[in-house]
Amino acid sequence: MEPRNHTRIVEVLLLGLSEDPAVQPLIFMLFFSMYLVTVSGNLLIILAILSDPHLHTPTYFFLTNLSFSDICFTSTTIPKMLVNIRTQSQAISYAGCITQMFFFLLFGSLDDILLAVMAYDRFVAICHALHYTVIMNPHLCVQLVLLCWVISVLHALLNSLLVLRLSFCTHVEIPHFFCELNQVVHRACSDTFLNDLMMYLAAVLLTGGPLAGILYSYSRIISSIRAISSAQGKYKAFSTCASHLSVVSLFYGTGLGVYLSSAVAYNSHSTAIASVMYTVVTPMLNPFIYSLRNNDIQRAMKTHLREICRWPFLSHSPH
Repeated sequence: MEPRNHTRIVEVLLLGLSEDPAVQPLIFMLFFSMYLVTVSGNLLIILAILSDPHLHTPTYFFLTNLSFSDICFTSTTIPKMLVNIRTQSQAISYAGCITQMFFFLLFGSLDDILLAVMAYDRFVAICHALHYTVIMNPHLCVQLVLLCWVISVLHALLNSLLVLRLSFCTHVEIPHFFCELNQVVHRACSDTFLNDLMMYLAAVLLTGGPLAGILYSYSRIISSIRAISSAQGKYKAFSTCASHLSVVSLFYGTGLGVYLSSAVAYNSHSTAIASVMYTVVTPMLNPFIYSLRNNDIQRAMKTHLREICRWPFLSHSPH
């Protein structure tokens, strides 16, 4: 076997969404605005839930974790992209690329599994309403969230370590705005069979598994709702699931849409633009979806905002 002349790369070039200098300021302002909305919206949800004792329930405990995960998920990609646009640089260090990839996989998987856990919570609340507080006790809720974290960390760690074993040529360009696993793997100059196998297994287990759990939970929920005699009872039961169902549809619809379309007609630039939907837009919209039709969240957020406005350095007006 002939030896290959590969050197360990020092940095990776992220080509971003557009290389046109005239478009860069517009992209910067757009993504900076979306990032601020995402962080502030999800942070407000977390603070509102923590500050209101009435919201210290399993449902809102999982929502708090989802909002935290969304903040971290967006923070793994957008700040670096904004820095690169501002400094007119496309470079990210090799170590930084692997780190970004690890945290992107971690919080992406965490979002995925948390949505399945929240579907189970809705299933118990509607199908086993009389035993809800017994089944969804604090001990079980903490265990479920810890399980989500353990699975997500193992998934991210395993894929990142498998990338570290690959050899890359001296010049690596990623036609994306972040170090996306599939893009990085397929820029390697060495055999990627094990990496591809792990990615396919992860797609089946960590996407197909939670999605199957969500579909099963909602099939049971729909059966239970249909058995309710009054129209008002049906509406009340369904309304408790509407927000979660909307977030699930948005998350899986955009994520699966990106990867299925890229598999049919591969276009790196189009895939990068489409990825914005599930990496930026979905985490940004989640707080609006959960607060739009949720009176408890709206009340807690209004109360929290009023408390903020009463802080001395905000309420003080100079004479």
